[in-house]
Amino acid sequence: ASRARRRLHGSKAFETDVAQHRVLVNAFLAASRDGDFERLVAALSPDVLLRADDLAVRTAADNRRHGAPVLAPEVRSASLVAEVFKGRAHAALPALIDGEAGAVWVVAGQVRTAFVFAIERDKIMEIDVVMDPGHLAELDVTQTD
Repeated sequence: ASRARRRLHGSKAFETDVAQHRVLVNAFLAASRDGDFERLVAALSPDVLLRADDLAVRTAADNRRHGAPVLAPEVRSASLVAEVFKGRAHAALPALIDGEAGAVWVVAGQVRTAFVFAIERDKIMEIDVVMDPGHLAELDVTQTD
């Protein structure tokens, strides 16, 4: 609903929001790569919600021995979400997903995972980890730098 309201109020405001959101997502990804827990928490709303689809949860469980995080279908709170991302996101690339700031993991030129962010008041409120091929196909993804 907030995305629709922004679009109704004019594309210039929407473009400004997207640009600011891209800065926040890029800062979040950098903090993740650096393993900087405090910077991760600072980018997140205190009551942030991380949702992961079934394939993402299973894939993380199958790859725990290779350093994958413990991932549940839902993780709530800035500290718990920051712990999931701490020291990770090395292969995540910035992207626009359905016109909003996001990130993707690409293998052999194909998006394998999308990280869909919901941002309000300059904080990440929600992150959806999408690996299901059917759901990925429904997303409009454009890689950015």
